[in-house]
Amino acid sequence: MTNCPCGSGRTLNECCQPFLSGLPAPTAEAQMRARFTAYTQGNVEYLGKTLDAAGRAEYDAEETARDAAAADWQRLEIRATDGGGEGDETGTVEFVAHFRLEGTPRIHHERAMFVREDGQWKCADGQVDPKEPPRTAVKVGRNEPCPCGSGKKFKKCCGAA
Repeated sequence: MTNCPCGSGRTLNECCQPFLSGLPAPTAEAQMRARFTAYTQGNVEYLGKTLDAAGRAEYDAEETARDAAAADWQRLEIRATDGGGEGDETGTVEFVAHFRLEGTPRIHHERAMFVREDGQWKCADGQVDPKEPPRTAVKVGRNEPCPCGSGKKFKKCCGAA
């Protein structure tokens, strides 16, 4: 039995093959995993039909086939999901696809948005190399109350050098 390329730990027949054969994926993550597996197999028909209407209008099967064939797909890493469950209408899946291109290791990091169309999960959009908002540190004046909650001034508590 062949392990599924999506990295689920299950066999291809137990994991993505039913979706590639026409069964609707139950979750956005399952659809993402099936799409990755389709890339590894060069299954551009599946990749096209799992795009939303706007994506299908811009889809270039020949270009996708060239890109899929040029890459040596290594593994899929799911970083986060938000929504996209069996009862949801939308969801996001943040993933990293690891591959080699002309022998050089590469990654594709994306936060993909999925929507349900006619009861099936479709890839609607994506943000490549998503960034979290920058962290900000609150400046505390020396004579202000210490943020640790001690009740002391900052300079006499955590700000003491």
